[in-house]
Amino acid sequence: GVRAAEPTLPPVAGAGRGHGKRRNAQTLAPSCSVKVVRPPFAIDSLQTPFGLLRVFSVVIPFLYVGTQISKNFAALLEEHDIFVPEDDDDDD
Repeated sequence: GVRAAEPTLPPVAGAGRGHGKRRNAQTLAPSCSVKVVRPPFAIDSLQTPFGLLRVFSVVIPFLYVGTQISKNFAALLEEHDIFVPEDDDDDD
């Protein structure tokens, strides 16, 4: 298992003064170097309620609007003879 790292405290200026004993502040703080391993994706994002429904409710309308805009723009280009598709692609 993976253990959580215990926090280490920086040395405190004046630690141990006036108590009769002089100790090094670094020996009072526990030192542990444990690497925290995290998964490559956020687990919380999988628990979003209605996540897939939200995605589709945004994607589908914008795809439809984008399709309508591109169809209207293609019709405008054909009307002004800027772009006219040719149907002689049949090289049988």
